[in-house]
Amino acid sequence: MSFSPVSEVSPVDASPPPPSMSPLGVALVGLGLVLCLFLTAGAGSQLLNAAFGLWFSELFVFLGAAWVLLRATRYEPVSYTGLRPQGWAPAAFGFALGVANFFALVAPIQFAAQSLAPEWLRQMFDGSRIFEGQSPVELAVLLVGVSVAAPVCEEFFFRGLLQKGLLASSLSRAGAVGVTAVVFSAFHLDPVGFMARVELGVLFGLLRLYTGSLWPGILAHSANNVVSSVLFLLAREFDEGGMDERPPVQGVLLIMLLGWGALAGLITLARKHPALWGARQEPFQAPSPDRPLVRWALPWVLGATLSLGGLALVDMTGIRLNMIDMKQPLPRLKDDAPDALHAERASLLLLRAEVRSGRAPLQAYAEERAQQALRHRGQEP
Repeated sequence: MSFSPVSEVSPVDASPPPPSMSPLGVALVGLGLVLCLFLTAGAGSQLLNAAFGLWFSELFVFLGAAWVLLRATRYEPVSYTGLRPQGWAPAAFGFALGVANFFALVAPIQFAAQSLAPEWLRQMFDGSRIFEGQSPVELAVLLVGVSVAAPVCEEFFFRGLLQKGLLASSLSRAGAVGVTAVVFSAFHLDPVGFMARVELGVLFGLLRLYTGSLWPGILAHSANNVVSSVLFLLAREFDEGGMDERPPVQGVLLIMLLGWGALAGLITLARKHPALWGARQEPFQAPSPDRPLVRWALPWVLGATLSLGGLALVDMTGIRLNMIDMKQPLPRLKDDAPDALHAERASLLLLRAEVRSGRAPLQAYAEERAQQALRHRGQEP
């Protein structure tokens, strides 16, 4: 299927104030700013509480920092990034593409990567551990964050700000999409899932490029995260073979073929109904008021500060438990580990829940965690 570059539509009487920085400059400054905040404030918040930290990173790092930077350089964020909706059809089409792409490409690529990666690397970068030890409320907050906050905020920064800036550079359109996809994957700090996320980044970038809107990519991103989360939770709940076992090659090939069939069907449908691609034009770049940086940044800084204070007020015990876990790390038990070790770990998790609810002292958990960590270190070769 061939595509034509999107065209830009602007009213005749529009006279926005000139931006203070080029799109490429905004992209490079934004990348440096978001990277610094992600490795400091974002990482720190996730150590305090995984569910809270996910939302904090998405809202205040990927969305907030990018939003303030655009305002400060006199770009209107919604029109600049393509965040304004273009109707339900392109968004629904993006969601369907995300589901089909997961089975056609993401699952096979990830299966191959996990098959080739050594066990220690898979264990070190096992993203599913974020769901362990979470209360029902925290698990729900995590799932909503993965399904809603991450797609919206990450697409706003990576495709709305970074890719748009790279498109204004000497890179080709394919180069801009590819570089953005690589940076997007690198931010996830997961070498095992690196190639699968690069492929995802290419899909999201192409959707932004050829629809003129972020929303098809946001919905495709959301679909991918929803499907992967649901499959993981179902496997954890019903998989009698254990979470350590990978699916058979035949099963992966079958879902890959089904996924490619779905992709082919969706592309055929889009050829017959071009409206599924949306307006396919860049929105008019609305003017942004020229105000001091502090006025743009202050609401976000206050929001971040109040949210951290609220977490400390509501869940100081949870923060202390997470600090204990960080100081006394325990490896994930394999499914074929001795029953005694599984019983010991289950008892520790039960004690943690009792401390969280106020039914047991924090010191009891700290001592038991330290003892188990010491025994595991003594068993290491």
